[in-house]
Formats: sequence, structure tokens, C-alpha cells
Amino acid sequence: MTNEHKTKLKTTLTDYVVIAFGMALYVLSWTIFLIPAEITGGGISGLSAVIFYSTHIPVAVSYFVINVFLILIAIKVLGASFGIKTIFSMLVATVLFWLTPGLLKEPLIDDTFLSAALGGMMGGVGIGIVFTRGGSTGGTDIIAMIINKYRNISPGRVIMYCDVIIIASSYFVFQSPGKLVYGYVSMWVVSYTIDAFLNGANASAQIFIFSRNFEEIADYINKNVSRGVTVLDGTGWYTKENVKVVMTVVRKRESSLIFRKLKEIDPEAFISMGSVMGVYGQGFDKMRI
Repeated sequence: MTNEHKTKLKTTLTDYVVIAFGMALYVLSWTIFLIPAEITGGGISGLSAVIFYSTHIPVAVSYFVINVFLILIAIKVLGASFGIKTIFSMLVATVLFWLTPGLLKEPLIDDTFLSAALGGMMGGVGIGIVFTRGGSTGGTDIIAMIINKYRNISPGRVIMYCDVIIIASSYFVFQSPGKLVYGYVSMWVVSYTIDAFLNGANASAQIFIFSRNFEEIADYINKNVSRGVTVLDGTGWYTKENVKVVMTVVRKRESSLIFRKLKEIDPEAFISMGSVMGVYGQGFDKMRI
């Protein structure tokens, strides 16, 4: 095995270990804080919690069944190469949802609001860790990707709508407006924590890449990162040689995926990345006047 293959294998294994750790934090946020306080958060975990509150079917069972159903649809719609890391995350979460509920005999915290806040923070950090390694928690992310393929609706908005509906459904179980409020508090804390953890998740970056392997780089960004790419003609003034420049605008959280692949494709590539104050158009923000 060459050094390149060893490095790639080590990076891949590290990714999966870190994703597993992030999912462990995410699941523990539910089993330690949210579920004992009967709080419903967003995502398929929240839907599974609602099912548990009303039928006592274990969260692990409904979480697994719903995610398998969504993943099968995603494979059919999005292709067989759909998210191996997403499937791995789902399996890790299922196992942990099965093993961790018995850790505590009674709630760790008596205060419902504090449980919502701490659970949201812990879950947000867990999801943030998973995102840094190119993973996903699946669930509503899958729904968003499927809908985004056929409708020009941002994935973030689809996920938000799903979370709002899931949390609202808990009212039919508890008949308590207070439970709804705590659920939305948890949802907001998760969202805020993810953004804070990723150091400005919605911040964008403009990247210029100078490389002889510009076609492979452009294809990767376009197909795997799902971002638009423009290939510009340039001239190296010192060498007087014609060069191709790959230009793309991405979310900062996506830049780590691109840099990791760039190191693999062309370690000698010249790269310039700068922060962008605002990006408007498909896949980013809408212009507001």
C-alpha cells in the first residue's frame, strides 16, 4: 500500500470516528435531556420522540424504520452513490438510541427549560461535528435534498418547515402549549449552536483555484459539493503560459471538503480564498429590497 493510499485510509477512518463521536453527542442530547423532559425537537429524532410519547415504541425502532424508508427513496431518486456517511450516521444513531435510554433512572435535570437549552446545545455541537467531516444526520436532510431536486426551494427552508410541523405535532400528544414552546426553544438553540460551532455556517467564500487538473476539480465541486463552477481563461505573466482558473462560491463549511479533495487531486495547486459579504442567487440568499 502506497503512502498516498495510507494517508487516504487514515483520513477516511478519522472521518468516521469523528462522525460517530458527533452522533453520540447528538443522541445523548436526546436520551439525557430532551426525552426525559418530554420535549420534542426537530428532525426524524423529534418525530420518533413523538411516536415514543404516544405509543411507547422505542425511539431506536421508529428512527431506524423512517430513515431506512427515506434512504431507499433517496437512492432511487438521487442515485446509488447517495451518502455513505449519512447511512453510517443513521446506523450509529440507531444503535445508540437503543443502548443509551437505560443510562439514567431519573431525569438529570428537573428544570424543563434548562433541559431544552442544554439538550439543544449538546445536539447542535454533535451535528456541527458531523458536518465538519462531510457527514449528515439524514432524516429531514434527505427530504430537503429530494424536494430541492424538483423544486427551487432551499434545503434550509424545507428542513425548517419539517421541524416546525414535527414539533407542532407534539401538541396532539400533550395538549400543552408549554411543550410546544420548549420544543421550539430547543430547535432554535440547536440551529444557533450549529452556526456558532461552524464559525459562521452561513458565511460564504469565493475560491480561485489554479491547477492543470482543473477539469477534475471543477467536476468534483459541481457534482459532489453541488455548487456552481466557472472556469476562466488566464495568462501567467511570468511564464506567459495560458492557464485555466476554477472559480466557485461556497458556504465556508463546505470549503473543508474542497480543500481535502484538492490536496488529493493536485497538492501543488495554487488557491486563493476570500470571505464574501453577501451571495445572492440560486443556492444562496434571495435579494431583499
